[in-house]
Amino acid sequence: MQIGVVYAALAYTLWGLFPLFFKQLAGAGALEVVLHRFVWSLVFVLLVLAVLRRWAWLRAVFRTPRVVGTFALSATLLAGNWLVYIWAVNNDHVLDASLGYFILPLVNVALGYVFLHERPRRVQWLAFAIACAGVLWLTVQGGRLPWVALALALTFGLYGLLRKLAPLGALEGLSLETMLLSPFAFAVLCWMTWHGQGALARHDTTQLGWLVLAGPVTAIPLLLFAAGARRIPLSMMGILQYIAPSILVLLGVWLYGEPFAGPRVLGFVLIWTALALYTVEGWWFSQNVKR
Repeated sequence: MQIGVVYAALAYTLWGLFPLFFKQLAGAGALEVVLHRFVWSLVFVLLVLAVLRRWAWLRAVFRTPRVVGTFALSATLLAGNWLVYIWAVNNDHVLDASLGYFILPLVNVALGYVFLHERPRRVQWLAFAIACAGVLWLTVQGGRLPWVALALALTFGLYGLLRKLAPLGALEGLSLETMLLSPFAFAVLCWMTWHGQGALARHDTTQLGWLVLAGPVTAIPLLLFAAGARRIPLSMMGILQYIAPSILVLLGVWLYGEPFAGPRVLGFVLIWTALALYTVEGWWFSQNVKR
């Protein structure tokens, strides 16, 4: 349990700092960055597998179509999450991204109820309802559904659920995900280069260097997350998830100067209230169980 908490906390801290890295790739489109992330993440995990000499699992996995299908789905969810996140960061929507990850713990409550037969307590349902009210308020006052936040919360919530239930460890699971999507990513990058698009076609070595670095930058927190998710309860993951969006809010407001005032604040306050209620109730319940 303790080492799982450390793994998860490190993963969320790194994710919170991601805008500092992906702002360096503002010259590349979100799709190009995602494609490079898969290709160079595969290179990184293959090097790790080679050093550790952990290849035996591959033969068994590819003889099990259900496992391959599960990880193909998790890889697709991951790609969608990356695409929305990078677009948000490089189009001045860091606060919207932070909102998505504030909603995520409560999405996990719903996913746990539907798929894991977990039964939230009354106060947890109340927190979920308050968070829904916050999303509804943001939709009404903004004149549009906060699609960035909802897309990030749903794709990563479902991804975390699949990884929690998956039979492979952190390294093996990420390796399989990147193996499944990297051939498609590589093919699209070749097509883009052939048509004079992207960093390779422009011979932009600085941009290409950042894109290559996206491999380990992507893989390390994902490995930490998967390792943590398999060791601690989903409810504990919900508490630790506050780390990343809190860092994102600080970066969005104080470093990137995104507007955070007026009616919009009320939506965030409702969601923060829901999270505080959820956290306090969980702590109180665990103390009662111990007693």
